[in-house]
Parts: sequence; structure tokens; C-alpha cells
Amino acid sequence: MKKFLTVTIFSGLFTLLKMLSGFVIGKVIAIYTGPSGIAMIGQLQSIISIMSGVVNAPVGNGVVRYTAENHEKGYFQCTPWWRASIKLSLILYIVIACVSIILSNYISLYFFSSTEYSWLIILACSALPLSVANTLLASILNGQQNYRQYIISGMVSVVISTTILIFMTVAYSLKGALISVSLNTAIAGIVLVIYCRRKEWFSLSSFSGVVTKAYTKGILNYSFMSFVSALSLPIALLVARKLMIAETGWENAGQWQAVWKISEAYLAIMTIALSTYFMPRLSAINESMEIRKEVNNLSLVIVPFTAVIAFGIYIFRDLSISLLFTKDFYEARNLFLYQLIGDVVKIASFVYAYPMLAQGRIKTFITSEILFSLSFIFLVHVFLNIWGIQGANIAYMINYSIYFCFTFIFTNFINPRLNSGKIFG
Repeated sequence: MKKFLTVTIFSGLFTLLKMLSGFVIGKVIAIYTGPSGIAMIGQLQSIISIMSGVVNAPVGNGVVRYTAENHEKGYFQCTPWWRASIKLSLILYIVIACVSIILSNYISLYFFSSTEYSWLIILACSALPLSVANTLLASILNGQQNYRQYIISGMVSVVISTTILIFMTVAYSLKGALISVSLNTAIAGIVLVIYCRRKEWFSLSSFSGVVTKAYTKGILNYSFMSFVSALSLPIALLVARKLMIAETGWENAGQWQAVWKISEAYLAIMTIALSTYFMPRLSAINESMEIRKEVNNLSLVIVPFTAVIAFGIYIFRDLSISLLFTKDFYEARNLFLYQLIGDVVKIASFVYAYPMLAQGRIKTFITSEILFSLSFIFLVHVFLNIWGIQGANIAYMINYSIYFCFTFIFTNFINPRLNSGKIFG
């Protein structure tokens, strides 16, 4: 627990920088594009999340796990896993590139109500190889538990990408902001390549060579989980935002997106700490009972901490809106309550969901991700008709409340029985 708190402090500093960056960027974008611009950027970010999530699936949690398990034996014990992950990412990139280029007009028309943004889809796709490099190198540093290096490189990336985005938005308004968002992960990839270039393990031989079936299968199992995770939430958000736009208009969707961005910013403190510390930690534990103990202990720290921050944001929501956005976003103050309650429950459910990732419970994880993404879309559709844009926040809160019940029961009761052989699945 002490190590987690240390990692949380370091990741908190990183997240504080990201929050400040996000706030400055949000303010600039709000001034130059307004609520409709915020909504459009939200749509583009979801599209990019889907594309990058798919190609990054093999170089994410699987690389973290197998690097964490083997790095103490020497980095050469990890290289077969790295090569397998790169091979799978390359295959997925070819597929995504072909689909994105062929369907760019359709994607732009469906999500932006115009074909004029099809070039953005192609631009974002062209930056994906550097996004893969960013995720791969970050996963290696994370798996090696080089937390300081992982966080420092991330902080440098944030400073550079923020500077570029602000310049582009001020100079070219909405078009500049959209271009910068498309290239954001590519910038982070360049920074990490430069940062890691002198590492002993950073060489062509570490990432290229013969890949055996066993290593490919190991990475593939984690890729399925990351693949589904990368698709489910961004697609759910894209469809939900599409429903909001259709039912309430771009302006209201922009008000909702503003509240969502504030949630994203402060929840990053928790999610970065969890991904940095918790995934390698749980991957190194073999016993489900020990994992249950670790998760329950952590939840007693992170859930109250999240609740305190959420309460503070609710109390100072008017100040937050005036500082981060413009007077055009004043109506967003009415959308905070259910969103913030949902945030607290979301973090609690994430904590209890990590054993599925760490122990490779593929069927359970994939099924739950798909079902709860679909239920979110369904609840948004139903509640928008009842409560307007507020219905989206109520849907978010209810959906994660149900998800928390599922993950809590799984980690505390089902998962220990899986290891004992009393349950199969």
C-alpha cells in the first residue's frame, strides 16, 4: 500500500499537469470554437480512441504483464513478447488503415453530419504507428516498474502536445484544434522514442525477429480484452453523443461534453495510478484470495479519495465553468450531480474489474464490456426522452452502479472459486 501511495503521488503530479493542460486547452477551445466545437472534438477523440485502441491492443496490458513477470531475469526474456505484440499490431494497423481510408467519407458524414472532415480520419490513421510506439514503450517502462521514467516522459509529452494544440487552435480555430487532436498520440510517441533510445533494451533486435506461436497466443489473449475495451466505450460514447445531438442539438451535447471533460481530467489521477501500479502488482500475484485482499484494501483508499474530489468539484462547479470554459457553458452547471456520483462508482468498479485483466479472465471481461456498453447506449436513449440531456448523466450513473455490483461480486465471490476449480468459465 505504501508503494501504491508513492506511485499515486508521482502519478498525481503527472495528472495535475495533465489537468492543467486540459483546463488550458479546454478554455482556449471554448473561446475559439464554442459548445458545438467542444462536441465535435469529443466525437473526433472517440474516433481516434477506437482506431488507436484497436492497433494498440497487442502492445498494452499484455506487454505490461509479461514484462512485469520476466524483466528481473533480463530484458532478453521479455523480447519474444515484445516482438509478438508488434507483429499483431502491424496486422491490425493494415486492416484499420484500409478501412479508414475506404470509409472515411462515410465516417465523417455519420459522426460529423458532413463529408468535409474525411481528411481528418485519414490524418489520424497516418499517425497510428507512432501511437503504437508510444503505447509499447510506455508498457515496457510500466512493466519494469520504472515509474519515474514512465511519468517524466509522459509529462514532457503533455507539455509539447499542449503547446502545439494551443498554437494551432489560436492560429486556425476549430480546424487547428482538430488537426492537433489527430496528432496528439503521435507526438507522445516521438517523445518516448527519443527518451528510450539509449536504453539497453532499445534496439532493433529487441523488437524484430522470429515470433513463435506460444508468445503470439499469450499476447493475443490480452489483445482480445484490450481490443474489446478499446472499441466498447468509445463506440458507446460516439453513439450516445450522436443520440444527444439528434435529440437535443449540438449545443446541449457540447454542455454535456464540457462536464465529461472535467470528469476525465480529475479521474485521470485515479486511472493513471491504477494502470501504473495496480496492473503490474496484480499480475505478479497468483492467488485469487490474495488479489481479493489487495483489491479490497485499495478500494478503502481510492474510493473515499475520489468521493472527496467529486464533492469539491460539485461545490465549486460554477467556478470551474467560469475558469475552464466561457459563459456559453453556464447551463452545464445543472449536469454535474449525477455525473459526479457516477464517477465515484466508476472508479470503484474499475478497482474491482482489474483482477479480470490481471488474471486473463477473457470471456468474463469481454462479455461484461460489451453488455455494459450496450446497456449504456440503451439507457441514454431511454432517459434522453424522459429528462433531456440530463438523462445521459443519469444513464451513466445507473450503468456504472450496475457494473460495480457485477465487478464486486466477481472479485469477492466468483474469482476465488474459479481458482479453486469449483467454477468453470
